[in-house]
Amino acid sequence: MRLARNLTFQVLVAVLAAVLLGALYPKAGIAMKPFGDVFINLVKMIIAPIIFLTIVLGIANMQDMKKVGRVGGKALLYFEIVTTIALAIGLVVANVTKPGAGIDVRSLAGGDISQYTTAAKSLSFVDFVTHIVPSSIAGAFANGDILQIVFFSLLFGFALSGLGEVGRPLTAGLEKLSQVFFRITAIVMWVAPLGAFGAMAYTIGKFGVHALIPLARLMGGVYLTMFLFIFVVLNLIARFSGFSLWQLLKYIRAEILIVLGTSSSEAALPSMLERMTLYGCDRSVVGLVIPAGYSFNLDGTSIYLSMATIFIAQAFGIHLSLGEQLSVMAVLIVTSKGAAGVTGSGFIVLASTLAAMHTVPVEGIALVLGVDRFMSEARAITNLIGNAVATVVIARNEGEFDAVRHEQAMAGRLPDALIVGGV
Repeated sequence: MRLARNLTFQVLVAVLAAVLLGALYPKAGIAMKPFGDVFINLVKMIIAPIIFLTIVLGIANMQDMKKVGRVGGKALLYFEIVTTIALAIGLVVANVTKPGAGIDVRSLAGGDISQYTTAAKSLSFVDFVTHIVPSSIAGAFANGDILQIVFFSLLFGFALSGLGEVGRPLTAGLEKLSQVFFRITAIVMWVAPLGAFGAMAYTIGKFGVHALIPLARLMGGVYLTMFLFIFVVLNLIARFSGFSLWQLLKYIRAEILIVLGTSSSEAALPSMLERMTLYGCDRSVVGLVIPAGYSFNLDGTSIYLSMATIFIAQAFGIHLSLGEQLSVMAVLIVTSKGAAGVTGSGFIVLASTLAAMHTVPVEGIALVLGVDRFMSEARAITNLIGNAVATVVIARNEGEFDAVRHEQAMAGRLPDALIVGGV
């Protein structure tokens, strides 16, 4: 009975049931889409206030503004190094496995890519920088624009911290408000199995397992590369930083399964903020690293983008020299940040990268449009794990890791606020 109340078990059963329903009864699977949409909307409803409160309280309680800058600087440096490694691994694996070689592009069903190519035309690094500053605070929160919310939250946190004792009553009030929103998060997680079921059933029912066959090599390569990245690269980083990656993965297993079911790393963002704090990371570090990581540390997306670019080139019989592939990596380092928080950002970045190269046809993204949904789970899970690892690395490097709280979390002694379904 205790197992049946466990959120991890519930989500796993829901995902497996969804796969069966979508495969056996496609129309019924497609009809389950509203359950997934409602769950995602519930999560998006609380993301903005939780990010705001977490960042503001983290800075206000940190007090040392130099420390805030130091943590932010370390995080951005870490993000850039690891993202570059992810891009490089994707390029290497794509060149070795050659997933696009020998594919008849005429046999693959294309799709409508106009919305992505149109968005890509207006995408530039300058636009990205100017977009960070919101023209309206209310608009940033209403649209759920993570980058703009992070920017405003940083300013608010700095200003509140600068008030000293005068700002203490407001800080105390925000602390209580934060507890309310994390309690809402716990309530929302109760329906996570239903949300995962609806999203996965729709995916399988809509696209069908048969859609995987023509692009099986690309999918297999992407999944293999992300597996290697997690268990080789991130594992080495974890070992070097003095903690166990496997232990961390077991700790966030419920969040991983939620992401698997919904294909969205945002679905686990609210609970990740709380769980990483309970894992032992200082709240101020978590508040800075996790939200920033959702825009700047997209390891899974980076791997996918580099492999998809090479795949499309191979499918069209276009040979890219080493210099051209290094140019691809350089462009992706910039463009992968430029579409952060944009719906369909993976295709927008891919389209803008191909447009910048003038070598591989932008229309080639239609080749991977049909199976993109099946690879989005791997991207989202890798992004989630990458941000979890980054948070622990920065916290330990800053000496802001509570070993006692960590041991309590490993022993399953979590506060009632986060005990949802026996997690």
